[in-house]
Amino acid sequence: MEFLEKERRTRNDLYGKENEDKACNFLKKKGYKILERNYKNVLGEIDIIAYDKVRDYIVFVEVKARKTNAYGYGREAVTPYKLHKVNLVAQSYLKYKNKLNKQSRIDVIEIVGDEIEHIISV
Repeated sequence: MEFLEKERRTRNDLYGKENEDKACNFLKKKGYKILERNYKNVLGEIDIIAYDKVRDYIVFVEVKARKTNAYGYGREAVTPYKLHKVNLVAQSYLKYKNKLNKQSRIDVIEIVGDEIEHIISV
């Protein structure tokens, strides 16, 4: 049983990494610069931290991937609690990098199959 659980986690980790790669490539094509991936501190984790050169924003990106929307949209998993956690980590990152004076926002990249939707400033 333990082996099956480990195998499932490995598949999920690989699926997550593949979709984060897709999200990074998508953002790069839009002119964003990727600053960090899977940034972690004691408060939590942020999937992608990017710089929006056009709007001069540091963007904290939550990637939500689904194979189908049969059980709901990925964006629905970004609850007020999750946003609060991301905001805490984001503020900590900005302080650590001495960038509290920079404008920032939280975005969601929703991936369903091969379709990608960028939800700006949730």
